[in-house]
Amino acid sequence: MRRRSPIAEGALTPDRALALTHFPEPLRPAVEAIFRIDATLAEVVAGTTEPQVGLIRLAWWREALERLDSDEPPAEPRLEAVANHCLPRGVSGAALSEIEDGYAALLDGSGPDRIEKAGATLFFSIAQLIGDTDTQLAEAGALAMLARVRGLAETDVRDSALKNMAKLGGHRFAKPLRPLTLLARLAARDFLRTSPEPEATPGRAFAMLSHRLSGIVTRAN
Repeated sequence: MRRRSPIAEGALTPDRALALTHFPEPLRPAVEAIFRIDATLAEVVAGTTEPQVGLIRLAWWREALERLDSDEPPAEPRLEAVANHCLPRGVSGAALSEIEDGYAALLDGSGPDRIEKAGATLFFSIAQLIGDTDTQLAEAGALAMLARVRGLAETDVRDSALKNMAKLGGHRFAKPLRPLTLLARLAARDFLRTSPEPEATPGRAFAMLSHRLSGIVTRAN
């Protein structure tokens, strides 16, 4: 009998589905596997009415990811994808499990520090697949995650986002990292707007392409 996952399969948001097409084709299965784990954790928070129940479901995923480093994956497509595409490229289940803490912070009422750290972990994991890094990758990941969790909980993340944007002002990311850091570019766009913008609009697609050319998340003040 196949072991069932606690929740339905994680789906990529339109922005992330479009962002995935910017990655080199050989990396896409591994990047998609990480995106789907992140999407799954976000879905747990979005679908939770009782915080303690949500924390238990998040812990299931954290522990399942950690076990991938020593055990065969269970019959769960998202975990199998991590085992098949990420582990062989040096991204461990334990590393990906750290993303869970950022979503747990939304349910236990913590401040944004843990959310930012989870975003940095997400970006560092994907950067490892790319084979490149940057001194300000943590700030870019934090910004992208802060935008990701807006609306999932009552935590006020705008001030933290603006601080990360100030740190990133004028910084230019190397070309190999830009398929990833374009998510931070979209996040900066969102935090500068006064009203929500639908995902995968022509304007957002243009912002992605612009970032691929410039490597800049936000201009210096």
